[in-house]
Amino acid sequence: MTNTQNIPDLSGKIALVTGASRGIGRSAAKALAVAGAHVLALARTVGGLEELDDEITAAGGKASLIPADLADDQSIEHLGAVLAERFSKLDILIANAAVLGELAPLQDIDPKAWRQVFDVNVTANWRLIRALDPLLRASDAARVAFVSSSVGGLEARAFWGAYAASKAALETLAQTYALETNKTDIRVSIIDPGPMRTKMRAQAMPGENPETIPCPDEIGDLLYHAVSITYEGECERLAFRDWPKA
Repeated sequence: MTNTQNIPDLSGKIALVTGASRGIGRSAAKALAVAGAHVLALARTVGGLEELDDEITAAGGKASLIPADLADDQSIEHLGAVLAERFSKLDILIANAAVLGELAPLQDIDPKAWRQVFDVNVTANWRLIRALDPLLRASDAARVAFVSSSVGGLEARAFWGAYAASKAALETLAQTYALETNKTDIRVSIIDPGPMRTKMRAQAMPGENPETIPCPDEIGDLLYHAVSITYEGECERLAFRDWPKA
């Protein structure tokens, strides 16, 4: 669980979380809302977003729901324009949404499945940067966190080719954005949550006992560090397994 003493004051901050309807994205959205941020929760699943909104409201937080598919290029282009009309800035971006794709030998992966993994895990995040960069630059302390994985981010793994390659590409994308914005007030980080009790993990490891791995809600302290105005890293890799536990 998150140490309540570590909850920062994010009042007045605007935070966009992708993949917010479940798993790590849902936990991130709730953690930011509890800290006072106005959370823009983006996901494909309307029902999941509405449940999240109920939880945030019950906790005294504020959220705006954005039902959207990040595989749809036009949705992202439209998102940037809509947010610019309503908000003068974007203080926090948690780029969390991802898909696992097929776990199979490279030669057996369906080309459509390969494209979907890269469309969501890589291209959508590039499009988000293009669409949201002006709003991030308008903040006096914008923080962007890309949720990655040790698979691809640190190592290759047999049968995980599409997912691993996409995460390797995502981390290079994040590092590039960090270099290109290091003279601004934008700071970028990479979050490696490790094994967590999510639907994607259950899909990848169907025989694993979920009670033996952390709950996504436990990532709160690490997330708060990544979005803090005191964070001055240039795309530091923040791994949950190395983070002090409450």
